[in-house]
Amino acid sequence: MQRLLDIVLSGFALLVLSPLLLPVMLALRLSGEGEVFFVQERIGRGGAPFGLYKFATMLKASPGIGTGTVTVKDDPRVLPLGRLLRKTKLNELPQLLNIFMGDMSVIGPRPQTRRCFDAFPVASQAQIVKVRPGLSGIGSIVFRDEEELMHASTEPERFYDEVIMPYKGSLEEWYVAHRGLRTYLASIFATAWVVLFPKSSLVWSLFPGLPEPPQALAGVV
Repeated sequence: MQRLLDIVLSGFALLVLSPLLLPVMLALRLSGEGEVFFVQERIGRGGAPFGLYKFATMLKASPGIGTGTVTVKDDPRVLPLGRLLRKTKLNELPQLLNIFMGDMSVIGPRPQTRRCFDAFPVASQAQIVKVRPGLSGIGSIVFRDEEELMHASTEPERFYDEVIMPYKGSLEEWYVAHRGLRTYLASIFATAWVVLFPKSSLVWSLFPGLPEPPQALAGVV
């Protein structure tokens, strides 16, 4: 049922959003480095790598500069138009193609680069690869402003590896253990809700039993 909904929802969204996607593609082609799409290898179901589509928002050489595949707030590698696309999450829309093709689901653990996937605890990794990664999911809803959290740390990469990813791993484990139609539909609703109301705490009442954040994240997620 979830795969059927993925096909229907992603196909419908691509059709409805085409009047928005086409101007964005044209604007990217005429600005920045002239790149429209950025395809990055991510870890998918079963631990197999796949190419994840995004609109190009950063310098092509970004993976080899600065913090690599980890993006921080006000990252200098982000192109001017890219800042708008990232802020509005429009840069993620090409992943509808990944969903339609079966690499991803609408809801699931966010697909990570190898470097970021390896930052998950081993137990979390083993659970995460049991399902298709998602355009959104419990981890994404809770960590809706991850770059801001890292910016507030004096050691952003260490904070990412030692605080964010272990907790995010426990959230993704919770999703895998509780996946089903109810969680799928509730997660879609919660995603739309936090886009409109970023400070909302709805996720905690909508999904009772979520792992509690560690002390370092208390009150900020």
